[in-house]
Amino acid sequence: MFVRFFAALRGAGVPVSLREYLDLLAALDAGIARYEPETFYYLARTALVKDERHIDRFDRVFGQIFSGLELITVEALVSVTSLPSEWLRKLVEKHLTPEEQAEIAAMGGFEKLMETLAQRLREQQGRHQGGSKWIGTGGTSPFGAYGYNPEGVRIGQDESRHRRAVKVWDRREFRNLDDDVEIGTRNIKVALRRLRRWAREGSPDELDLGATIRKTAEQGWLDVVTRPERRNAVKVLLFLDIGGSMDPHVRLVEELFSAARTEFRHLDHFYFHNCIYEGVWKDNRRRWDAQTPTADLLHTYGPDYRVICVGDAAMSPYEITHPGGANEHWNAESGETWLRRVVAAWPHAIWINPSPMPAWGYSPSVEMIATIFGGRMYPMTLAGLDEGIRELAR
Repeated sequence: MFVRFFAALRGAGVPVSLREYLDLLAALDAGIARYEPETFYYLARTALVKDERHIDRFDRVFGQIFSGLELITVEALVSVTSLPSEWLRKLVEKHLTPEEQAEIAAMGGFEKLMETLAQRLREQQGRHQGGSKWIGTGGTSPFGAYGYNPEGVRIGQDESRHRRAVKVWDRREFRNLDDDVEIGTRNIKVALRRLRRWAREGSPDELDLGATIRKTAEQGWLDVVTRPERRNAVKVLLFLDIGGSMDPHVRLVEELFSAARTEFRHLDHFYFHNCIYEGVWKDNRRRWDAQTPTADLLHTYGPDYRVICVGDAAMSPYEITHPGGANEHWNAESGETWLRRVVAAWPHAIWINPSPMPAWGYSPSVEMIATIFGGRMYPMTLAGLDEGIRELAR
């Protein structure tokens, strides 16, 4: 029954061998993962994945092949979150007309929103469905799930629907970008090659044909001359927005990431969500417990680094302007404060936006970040990349 799984992994580029597949079957015969889907997942990943770069592709194939293998019940979620079960039941999906949506006004600012949420939590005694005040489902209240409000706090909802939440009261998991994606990266590589400064680095192990011919002619015998390999000496620091509204752009950003890993020898990368704050991370599976302080990066990487931030810059303006406005955690300093530190520390910094340029005007935050970066925001098109790389090469 797992032949289709094996074939799908091979088709997705996970280099799984027949020997590894037989090892998985032997482990199943031994009863290691009997009746437990989560245990089977970890067993299969251990047996079939030998390089962590392929875990993301393994997860995608596993989700496609075994979709519906385990149905997570509301009761199971309650045991983890300690919330009343009825609050987490999606009993209604309320649809409002554009006229009705236009009548729902914001509550009066970020501080007022958070103050009101704290008051609701103190006062509310039970589950609430619909309505415009209490924390619940399917209403127009700014707190809860599966409703509509232009400036709300999303609680207990599996995914974004309107992309208008000011804060998300859930712990979401993001996956690392796959740096081995090759399809469609050729033109991106051509654009990135404009950012080149050649230097001879390393040990002298490359044949210098011209010098070898000249020395041989001078000496009268074969005199082999070697030299250090010529490499691109440009140093690049890549910041990648991950999760949320960036999900539709994952494939395109993966292509950029893969091309950058190929073109730049001195490349380091970090992830962030929506805006750069006091901490960034290398591994999305450990983004809560293994963050790197942004202040450390500012003092570690010199001003000679070229910085490329990649993100759609679409977020609540509070995430940029207000302390505590971050989408998923409490930030002591505003996003604008940290972004201005980034621009000051690395004068050669640009922002690449994967969203189409006509859509930029619908998010005030896009214009705010473009202003902070001195107008150096470019679309993730070949023309945009070419213009951005030319700016970095100055």
